[in-house]
Amino acid sequence: MTGMRHLLGITGLDRPAIECYLDDAAAFWEVLGRDIPKVPALRGRTVVTLFLEDSTRTRLSFETAARRLSADTMSFQARGSSVAKGESLLDTVRTIEALGVDALVVRHPAAGAPHRIAGWVDAAVVNGGDGRHEHPTQALLDCFTLRRHLGTGLDGCRIGIIGDVAHSRVARSGVRAFSALGAEVTLIAPPTLLPERVETWPARVTHDLDAELAELDVAYVLRVQRERDAARRLPPLHEYYARYGLTEARAARMKPHAVVMHPGPMIRGLEVATTVADGPRSLVRDQVRAGVAVRMAVLFRLLGSPAGGDDA
Repeated sequence: MTGMRHLLGITGLDRPAIECYLDDAAAFWEVLGRDIPKVPALRGRTVVTLFLEDSTRTRLSFETAARRLSADTMSFQARGSSVAKGESLLDTVRTIEALGVDALVVRHPAAGAPHRIAGWVDAAVVNGGDGRHEHPTQALLDCFTLRRHLGTGLDGCRIGIIGDVAHSRVARSGVRAFSALGAEVTLIAPPTLLPERVETWPARVTHDLDAELAELDVAYVLRVQRERDAARRLPPLHEYYARYGLTEARAARMKPHAVVMHPGPMIRGLEVATTVADGPRSLVRDQVRAGVAVRMAVLFRLLGSPAGGDDA
């Protein structure tokens, strides 16, 4: 991993590049377990979270990661900003860069926005989620969570990604990362919630969750994104839960060692039962904790590592 400045997606990262991020995250995981969970790796650097779409988990996770690395942080949110008054994205970005920043973590409702911003600024750019396109750090933290839980790599691990694949940037990045690490991925969704050209993805496709459950090592449940037009594509909600919800009865039919994951926020009773989300199979809280270590690794590789980072 040499000489690159941005993390814009999992696309373009090969297995060694992904594993390099995960190895760095493992080192920072140990840092987070110390009495003082902080290192001076990015002292004097400034990281801006530029979020033009609502978020809690991702924004707080990046800001926490930056502070644990001793970086200064600034947070920009669209609501109440000049963007809400009609300022262009270009002018907003140039104004922020003029303040003297080293990295921009960008979340935007339009696919490709972080790539465009990367062409406008000298700062490093990290894609914090763009439209229906990609969410690379979510994929990395999911891989890190699974690797820690399994105690081995992901080779041969059977992962089912369940639900609203069509609108999910988490699914797009996750499929690429999981498959690059040797996992066998199956997309499980109603036909209306599958994307166009899904046959080009490195994954199997099925509409029958019950037929797959007993073979899965990981049931990765996606959020139903009703704000992204998923409501129009959804079956009636009671029917969706009956066919694709991870109920307590379904979880009981999974392998004894199988686990449940979800990127959050969860819609309990539509995507997953509360007893499953909070039960012994759930890695959801582990995913949240892993997010800080992984994002520390990303920021360090882009800003603090002598070798630089990777531009997807």
